[in-house]
Amino acid sequence: MVFSLCLILIIVLGCENEKKHDLKKTASSSPPLFTLMDEEETNIHFQNNLVEGLNANVLMYEYLYNGGGVAAGDFNGDELVDIYFTSNMGDNKLYINQGDFKFIDATKISNVAGRSGPWKTGISAADINGDNKLDLYLCYSGALPPEKRKNQVFINIGNDENGMPLFEERGEALGLASPAFSNQSYFLDYDHDQDLDMILLNHNPKSLPVLNEVSTAKLLEKDDPLQGVRLFEQDNGTFKDITVKAGISGSALTYGLGIGISDLNNDGWVDFYVSNDYTVPDYLYINNANGTFTNQLNESVGHTSHFSMGNDISDINNDGHQDILTLDMLPEDNHRQKLLLAPDNYEKFDLNLRTGFHYQYMRNMLQLNNGNGTFSEIGQFSGISNTDWSWVALLADYDNDGWKDLFVTNGYYRDYTNLDFINYMENYVQSKGRLKREDVLEIINQMPSSNLSNYLFLNLGGTSFENTTKELGLDQAANSNGAAYADLDNDGDLDLIVNNINKPAFIYRNESQNTTKNYVKVKLTGEGKNTSGIGSRVVLYNNNSEQSLEQIPNRGYLSTVSNILNFGLGQVNTIDSLVIDWNSGKRQVLLDVKANQLVTIDEKNAQRSTKIKTSPSSTFEEIA
Repeated sequence: MVFSLCLILIIVLGCENEKKHDLKKTASSSPPLFTLMDEEETNIHFQNNLVEGLNANVLMYEYLYNGGGVAAGDFNGDELVDIYFTSNMGDNKLYINQGDFKFIDATKISNVAGRSGPWKTGISAADINGDNKLDLYLCYSGALPPEKRKNQVFINIGNDENGMPLFEERGEALGLASPAFSNQSYFLDYDHDQDLDMILLNHNPKSLPVLNEVSTAKLLEKDDPLQGVRLFEQDNGTFKDITVKAGISGSALTYGLGIGISDLNNDGWVDFYVSNDYTVPDYLYINNANGTFTNQLNESVGHTSHFSMGNDISDINNDGHQDILTLDMLPEDNHRQKLLLAPDNYEKFDLNLRTGFHYQYMRNMLQLNNGNGTFSEIGQFSGISNTDWSWVALLADYDNDGWKDLFVTNGYYRDYTNLDFINYMENYVQSKGRLKREDVLEIINQMPSSNLSNYLFLNLGGTSFENTTKELGLDQAANSNGAAYADLDNDGDLDLIVNNINKPAFIYRNESQNTTKNYVKVKLTGEGKNTSGIGSRVVLYNNNSEQSLEQIPNRGYLSTVSNILNFGLGQVNTIDSLVIDWNSGKRQVLLDVKANQLVTIDEKNAQRSTKIKTSPSSTFEEIA
């Protein structure tokens, strides 16, 4: 009943709010917001090439086409954002920004290509050792022996004489060379001791088995360091696994594809949401502020995505509460919906509920934070529920109007759930009687490819979005996976970097600088070893309205965005105030901040806060 009443109020309030904005923000007569840069101009010559074979194919490893990641960050300290790409089977690449969208390949000099061969996955950029230089954490997975799956940590040791960053691999020494089946790492300071801890998102490399209530219970209870989610605490410069102690499920029944970190209940302590593929339930871990977490998914969320992919967390309607977006695989048009294999039937749905799983439906979910510990799911109402086989969700203000928009990467290199292909495969197997190894490649070559465009939805001023992909210049067909946003040319708007399978990476230049919209960028300098202020929240107040951004660069899918926070201001020239609630519990306030500048904020100037900031509006508290 509470969820229903909340949803009614959301729709009413959302519609009232959006009457104040143009319902059609797209200006088809204007130039596109994004320009796809030519690789000859940028000197970024990277593509994630997959070579299929008898031992490397989707029938042997279902995550073969899950793609690689992107990390955006200033690795050489010159105030320009650099780019790192992961390649599943080839060498990773580091490109150093020279300004004006010109880059230099510094991979060999920097020694960050990773081990040759498969299977590299996600990449995180963070100052792991607290020396004010961005380091890299590289994940591995795949059907490989443990020594080839050990994750790598590239510690930044400074620049050479030409300003190129140099790195040393120190995974073993730090206690972070996990041989798990890893997708991505996420750095945070969960215990407020001013150094970075790490969540490692792992997955079961085998297909989801047929489950019953007894087998499911056993799998959920058994801790598995190679397949389950892990929490590593940093203590005196090294890391130790405290997953069980912290109350986190490290079960082998994990198919994690994304983690979103955020202070979801505004108590000053970061929580996190785990997206799980297949019918395995997602997790919503609330930080108990005592070193432990509690999964509150069932109490907080009515239903989730079925095949949960990447996710993101941000405040979409500027009410001071962080909202959760998870991606799934539901196609946009009816033809592809009928062409691809549908989710479980009613009997399987009922079995999942009886085994303790949650209500799950195959579409993107937008969980609007009610501010009282519950969420109302509004994905269909908001217009973002159907984006096909999706990976990255990145909520950010791409047009600098003060509202967070949504970028989604999309595509699967081969549609192995295509019903026509499944029918072909069944007939092929029956005709052969007994398959030979070489028959596998023949089957794979008949799989169709999705090769669809990505999506960009503009926020209409609250809880509704409009698909403006084509109008804004992002309708190039590809099979895209990891992505990141960053202001690559320091002009005050967010550019996009996209990692594609068997196609050159996309570098999109944002042209918002050609409009009259203003911005302000915020750089946080933290105390202790949390030098970027990871976990802090910045709230912008102006004329009885607010925006908030959290300093959580590891987000989306397999990727890391820039750690410079970017606020769009529309026509605002001076901000009433910026309030910084540091992860440590300190607070500071800046008044009358001018637009169109980078503001550097140092935690050493902050004061200990006696009360954590919460939104003045608690819209749904009065509902019983």
